Amino acid sequence: MAYPIMVRFEKWLVAEHPKVLKGSPIEKAILYTYKRFDKLSRYHLDGRYFIDNNGIENAAIPVALGRKNLFCQNDDTAESTAIIYSFMGCCKGANVDFRKWMIYFLDHVHDYDKDYSRDLADLLPDRLKANGVI
Repeated sequence: MAYPIMVRFEKWLVAEHPKVLKGSPIEKAILYTYKRFDKLSRYHLDGRYFIDNNGIENAAIPVALGRKNLFCQNDDTAESTAIIYSFMGCCKGANVDFRKWMIYFLDHVHDYDKDYSRDLADLLPDRLKANGVI
């Protein structure tokens, strides 16, 4: 359904570009859009992609509120808060209990300290859930 619209839009960008004033804001907008058109239209090639980013926007609201409520007064606090909220978001996205994941993570993260053949990404919530660990 969206594919024909995207095709028409791309043709419109190509057709309109020569008609607009060089250096004008509309030309800049057309060039900006056309240069990124492959990324813009990627969602119709793969069913895993969405046309909008509402999901991530909604997921970011609690992070922004938490950051505001925690009064991140310096860069270190803000970075630590962002990391924890990112992990919480990963757990939520994978439907994994954050507390259970965090306990498992803290119990096993040092198993990776000296064994460089292991991938820390294996400790992410979605992988642990897929492997039946949590």
